Amino acid sequence: MRTWQVRDVMTIDVATVREGTAYREIVDVLTGRHVTAAPVVDGAGRVLGVVSEADLMYKVELQGQPQPRRILPDRHRREARAKAGATVAADLMTAPPVTVTPDASLVEAARAMDARGVKRLPVVDDLGRLVGIVTRGDLLKVHLRPDADIRRDVRDEVLRRTLGVPDGVVDVTVHGGVVTLTGQLDRWSTVRLALRLARQVSGVVEVVDALGYAIDDAPMAALRAGGATPAGIA
Repeated sequence: MRTWQVRDVMTIDVATVREGTAYREIVDVLTGRHVTAAPVVDGAGRVLGVVSEADLMYKVELQGQPQPRRILPDRHRREARAKAGATVAADLMTAPPVTVTPDASLVEAARAMDARGVKRLPVVDDLGRLVGIVTRGDLLKVHLRPDADIRRDVRDEVLRRTLGVPDGVVDVTVHGGVVTLTGQLDRWSTVRLALRLARQVSGVVEVVDALGYAIDDAPMAALRAGGATPAGIA
């Protein structure tokens, strides 16, 4: 079962600047391309850092002011003053950059953004060369998948191919990305697996469980998963 990757949602035509690009030129690039940040690349296309509107705003905020009006830790105050006096991308950019590869999952990209507190990730190849950029908004594109496509993946990839469930045993309906599974499967553990795999299908918002089962193998499933021995089981 294939899940969406960064390559499926990233922007390929990326606005970039070089280390020596001047402040005014960077402003022109960002405003002209209607973006809020640009990767800084070297002559081989390798990503060195990212310069954003936030980096550029220090010059506006600290113009004529010895200290930023915001209360910042000492390290951030020093960084703010340095960027306020900077004139080229090399001194304005945030480095090292937080990057991602094209084959990373959307979940991996989202976690990287959250962990590092960034809104975008340059997408790089094995040599660190820029091949695209992915933003928070791009990651949300997976939830624009048509319900019919999601239903087909759940029915064909999860139920039929992965679990071997014959057609007609489970009814799959999808509305607004919410998947409802209705029917009867052989075992409790099969129901749990079906629900878990359905949630992993790209574009699924939630899975509603309307499934029954013929055999309750929950105690044995817990044992196989390394859980505690249920009462009454030797």
